Amino acid sequence: MNVPFQVTSPITGMSLEIDLLRTFVAIVDTGSFKAASEMVFRTPSAISMQVKKLEEIIGRPVFLRDARAVRLTPDGDILLSYARRILSISDEALSHFRAPEVQGIVRLGAPDDYGSRFLPTILKRFATTHPGVVVDVVIDFSVNLKERVKKGELDLALFSCTPDATSDERTEIVLEEEVVWAGIKGGCSYLKTPLPISIWEEGCAWRTNAIDALNKAGRDYRVAYMSGHTAGQKAAIEADLAVAPFPRSMIQAPFVQLTEKDGLPPLGTYKIGIVRGPKPDCAANAVSEHIKQAFEDFRAEA
Repeated sequence: MNVPFQVTSPITGMSLEIDLLRTFVAIVDTGSFKAASEMVFRTPSAISMQVKKLEEIIGRPVFLRDARAVRLTPDGDILLSYARRILSISDEALSHFRAPEVQGIVRLGAPDDYGSRFLPTILKRFATTHPGVVVDVVIDFSVNLKERVKKGELDLALFSCTPDATSDERTEIVLEEEVVWAGIKGGCSYLKTPLPISIWEEGCAWRTNAIDALNKAGRDYRVAYMSGHTAGQKAAIEADLAVAPFPRSMIQAPFVQLTEKDGLPPLGTYKIGIVRGPKPDCAANAVSEHIKQAFEDFRAEA
């Protein structure tokens, strides 16, 4: 007896999600999972999970991984062409329907570390959905940014603050994150007495956490390096001249997190807030809501 030929039907209820495709393209464009995580505003572990889910949906691997590079499989190369077309159409549709009437210039302030870590991805997404809004970014210290918003020089600003900071009608806390000690892998600066530290001037939340913790622990220290920019602090750490207080999300190779096992006291947390001017217009409100959503996504992925 002849057995009827059966064709397995495609898995129902599954689709190529836009976020998965966006992450996939980001990995291809940056050449690494780590760099892509910064571009799409997700943690490296979340990136790996997204790739796994994408491969499960299409039923085939899309990347060949080795110690030196991330390369596309033949199926991944085919998917890339589809992904770029799908994302282009999706972005075009969003730009047409999502607040196309909002126009204007928004003066946005941010500290150096947020300007380099978060804003490029946030502003790229915002430009897609609000093409009529120009965002003028000003980089300054947190203590100055709040004052500049108060004076009307900025429409809104991101700033760092200590854990006891609270929200009000014009200020909202968008993220609370652990502060940790950062050192270079294999370094020895954390063993020195007094402890060499890299910090900035009064008003920096990370500095406040570090000084308070060291004083409370009775640990002798000296300010070995001062820089208002994270690039300068990273240089001091990489040269093993000092250790520094950093948000935990900034600890990436070649840096390592130093803990109580290394003789350093815990540093608690700090907060990121967003403050708006007294009379924000539609464009400023749109930027503010977009930033808040981005940090909400970051918290969900952390």
